[in-house]
Formats: sequence, structure tokens, C-alpha cells
Amino acid sequence: MRHQQASGGSMGRLLVTGAGGFIGSAVARRFLDEGHEVTTIDNLSSGSAGAIPEGCTTVIADLSSPHTFDHLGEHQFDAIYHIAGQSGGVPSFADPVYDLQANVQSTLLLLAYAKKTGCPTVIYASSMAVYGDPATLPVTEEHPFSPKTFYAVGKIAAESYLRLYADQGIACTALRLNNTYGPGQDLSNLNQGMASIFLGQAVSSGQIKVKGGKDRFRDLVYIDDAVEAFALAGASARPFEFRAYNVATGVKTTVEELLSLIASSLPFNVEVEVEGSTPGDQHGIYCSFDRIARELNWSPKVDAAAGIQRMAQWALGEAGDKRKGVET
Repeated sequence: MRHQQASGGSMGRLLVTGAGGFIGSAVARRFLDEGHEVTTIDNLSSGSAGAIPEGCTTVIADLSSPHTFDHLGEHQFDAIYHIAGQSGGVPSFADPVYDLQANVQSTLLLLAYAKKTGCPTVIYASSMAVYGDPATLPVTEEHPFSPKTFYAVGKIAAESYLRLYADQGIACTALRLNNTYGPGQDLSNLNQGMASIFLGQAVSSGQIKVKGGKDRFRDLVYIDDAVEAFALAGASARPFEFRAYNVATGVKTTVEELLSLIASSLPFNVEVEVEGSTPGDQHGIYCSFDRIARELNWSPKVDAAAGIQRMAQWALGEAGDKRKGVET
């Protein structure tokens, strides 16, 4: 299903959940720029109303509540991009039940809504967290699941529901996102995104507190590349088919390398302090993107050096704007 071929030859009617968050807002903005009608549902538990792109039809509500769908009635969407949810392994330990509701129950209710209203396509933001600490690298989609957090367990459960609804005719795709970063990320959120956590600390205080060893490593995916994966997944979805793709670069970036990239992108010295660890933290992972390259013609365009440089310039601009606001 290609959005450009929606009924009547018009552009698509899309539901992008979580457009108040980092990835959701970027995906919604991409589709608005292409001329689609975009509706979003967000409870703003971690995102913000200001991040929702202008032009979205916005419903402020909790996707884990069946009553939320009363706001939509029988409205039929050409595709649902489910990006909302509790995001991150650390918060899932604080409240596992909320994590289940935000990430699993919301997905099940959305799939039921899609089936009820005849929406043909659901694209889901899954995570590389499903793999845990992998036995082989780079990780392919066939690697066994080995979750280390309640968050990862929820992602696996949500993917399982997608499989069941694909058997009922809905085109379902899970994008297993690796560490997505870039301009627009919430630098004040110290529980999500290694790049944003470190950069946020550096810009606000000139110090970075690292929890865990510098030999840990991640696969860093720039936000524009992640958005392109969502667009391609929606455009190529096929009924009765469940697909899972790693959204990755296949490049191993250690914490030490990331710290060096951040430090070299800032016009001041940064102090680094290493302490403790975080519960359920993966030691290291990077993933193969061979499947999504072969089937969707997707490949990452922005490497970590260029991406961190862009993000740092954006973060410095944001910090400067905030200081001006305080001064005036």
C-alpha cells in the first residue's frame, strides 16, 4: 500500500501515535510535508504538546484506555504508525505494570481498532532491546530474543500480537530501532538515548556522568534515517504479512568513542566521570541491516561523526535560546 494511492487518488490519512515525542514528531512532520492528513494520539507523559508538528489533528489521550478510541469513532486510516509508549529499559523497572499498559496494551487496542475499521497497515516501533546481550554480532533478525528489561519483554509481546493480526489480513511491520538520536531529542531525559543523555549533560554542565564501562557499545542511527525506514515500511507493506527489520548502521560505536565525538563537537572542555551501572543495561550491540536494505532498499546515510556534529550544533543553539529567554 502506497500512501499516494489512497482512495480517490488523494494523499493518505495516517495515524501517527506519539507525535509529542522525538521519533513520533519527526515521522509526523515527514508525512505532513508530503501532503498527508496526519492524526496523532499522545498522552504527553514523556513528550510535549509543543513538539507536535503544526497541521496534526491532535487527540490528547491514553492509548492504553479503550475509551480513547471513542474520540476516533469509525474513522478509517490508510496506515497506523505506532510510536507512542514508555521508552526505555530503566523506567520499566520502576513500574513494570505501567510499562505493560503503555507498550503492550496500547498496541493490542490499536490492532483491534485497525481490524474493526479496516485499516490495512500497522507499522510498529520495536527495539533492538529484544535481543539482550547477543551471542553473535552483528545481530540479524533471526537472532533469538533474550530480554533484559520489562521494556524489552513488552516489545516482544507487542510483536507477537502483530504476528497474530497479520494472520487476519493486516500488513504488520516491526522496526527494531537501534539507538536513534539527533536534533529534537529531549536532552533533559536521563533515561533514554545514550547520545542525548551524554550530550544533554555536557551542554548543561560541562560534565558527563557515565553509568557503566566505556567499553560498552551501541549502534547509533540518525533520526532522518530512522524516519526514512518508517516511510519505506509503510509504502511497501503487504496484507497477511508480518515483517521485522533491524534499523541499524552495522557499526559498533563504543561509549568511549561517543564521548570523544561529543567532546570534539563542543566549543568547551567536557569532564567525564564513570560511576556505577544501570539495571538491565545491554553491554553491547550492533545490528545487520541487510534485510531492510535488500527488501526495502533502505540504508543509513548519516554516520555517527556527522550526526553527533549536527546534534551538538542544534543543542548549543537550543541552550543559547534558553539563556536568552532567561535574560529577557
